[in-house]
Amino acid sequence: MAATVFYLDEVPGPGAVAVLDGPEGRHAATVRRIRVGEPITLSDGRGVLAESEVVAAQRDRLELRVLNRTVAQAVAPRVTVVQALPKSDRSELAVELMTEAGADAIVPWQAARCIANWEGKAGKAVDKWRAAARAAARQSRRAYIPEVADLHRTRDLLQLIGKAKADGAIVAALHESGAGRFTELSFADVPEVVLIVGPEGGLDDSELSALSEAGADIVLLGPTVLRTSTAAAVALGALGAMTPRW
Repeated sequence: MAATVFYLDEVPGPGAVAVLDGPEGRHAATVRRIRVGEPITLSDGRGVLAESEVVAAQRDRLELRVLNRTVAQAVAPRVTVVQALPKSDRSELAVELMTEAGADAIVPWQAARCIANWEGKAGKAVDKWRAAARAAARQSRRAYIPEVADLHRTRDLLQLIGKAKADGAIVAALHESGAGRFTELSFADVPEVVLIVGPEGGLDDSELSALSEAGADIVLLGPTVLRTSTAAAVALGALGAMTPRW
């Protein structure tokens, strides 16, 4: 079984002693009760992985000797999930699920029919999403922590779509009105896929028109209607099977 992953801002080279403290150190030493002699994989969340062994353990801190250091290759195509803000009780769950399913970047979107409203508190809300992504990446032992962008309004999203399309990406807005199916899109040699997931209330007609005019494909994900908090994870699973990501 692979060793548990914990994150450091910078991972030293073989032979060095790394210190795991702060929230990561407390989680490792107090919650997980990791002790001297146990193996841990260290990562910077940007691809670096290092096998290490605990050489000292305190209440909120571990010292680890680094045994080797490698860099994990990022999977392709890269996947960015634009997630309309779910209700508060499912918001961080959506981030956790898409992180475990392999999202590379997450963009929170204040869509017209979102029940949640981040006006005046976007900074704190984004910080919660970043913490949820980090915890889920640790749980799923990822070498890369998904990047969580600042809050996007629809005008920001349209700019994102335009840039992604110019760079050769496929942009898929998942919606029950889609004339085609997500699985019918061709992902061969595509550098990036942008998935757009609407809110509980659905995308309104003006948003659908704007997304389509910006270059997004409006597509049906599957035979059932999914919650906004689970749709991205299901789409990522399908992408994993249809592309070299898995």
